[in-house]
Amino acid sequence: MDISTITLERLRTFARVAERGNFSAVARELEAGQPTVTRHIRELEEALGVQLFARTTRRVSLTDEGRLFYERTLQLLQLFEQACQDVGAISGALAGTVRVSCTAALGVLHVSRLLFAFQDAHPGITVDLSLADERVNLVRDGVDIALRLGPLGDSAMKLRALGHSRRLLVAAPSYLAKQGVPAKPEDLRDHAGIRMSNVLGSETLSMRGPDGQRHVVAVGGTLRVDHGLAAREALLAGRGFAPTHHWLVDDLLADGRLVPILPDYTPDPVPLNMLIVPERAAVARVRLLVDFLAARAATIPGMV
Repeated sequence: MDISTITLERLRTFARVAERGNFSAVARELEAGQPTVTRHIRELEEALGVQLFARTTRRVSLTDEGRLFYERTLQLLQLFEQACQDVGAISGALAGTVRVSCTAALGVLHVSRLLFAFQDAHPGITVDLSLADERVNLVRDGVDIALRLGPLGDSAMKLRALGHSRRLLVAAPSYLAKQGVPAKPEDLRDHAGIRMSNVLGSETLSMRGPDGQRHVVAVGGTLRVDHGLAAREALLAGRGFAPTHHWLVDDLLADGRLVPILPDYTPDPVPLNMLIVPERAAVARVRLLVDFLAARAATIPGMV
């Protein structure tokens, strides 16, 4: 075994291939050619004298030796990064990258501004923001922190609750002028609803009345969208009504381009959570951003 050729660069490449299971994806992520990634793994295997990956035409997977080496490699990389962060903390200058994944509309309208403020306070830290509504594999995709709306299933990630996002029913004045203003929940059956095709159960609307009683009505309409910003545009265009997060339309409510309907009847709020990869939670720059976002989540309109 010749370990003199084993470098941090090769170890980082190995760890990402182990997590993503794909040489091409890692090459794109590291902005390196696939031959470079392949060479790093080959040289690592030659230095160790073992095969780290079982390769097929579609995917690579760790061998038994590879799994053991991956566990030890993660520990080494974490210790190295922590040492760098500790030295940076002494000098008062944190540096490095934090990768953040966020629900798309929330990220565009509000979280991006929080990240700008974070970078103003910590200019040495690079933030890599990825916007996606679908669930992501944080480890596989190299994400440190994910902000997600809605209930979460069992997860090995560390979870930090940020609050609940209030929702309300809204429509454009132009739509209501043509179709009339609903006076009670049952009136919504005669109105066009803008439904979220990526939200389970959006064909019905559940809300609580002023007496606490729950009302469930069917939502009709001929428009379905899979993105909050598309729903926002559809509301502005007078295509119908929708239950929406307050943060999605707060500016439109303020200037009257949208108005609340049935204000005494409210859909249930939706939890907002922050997921953190456990192995990254102790890294100083990640911990700093986690605390920053948690402290400022209440500034997002409608968060309680």
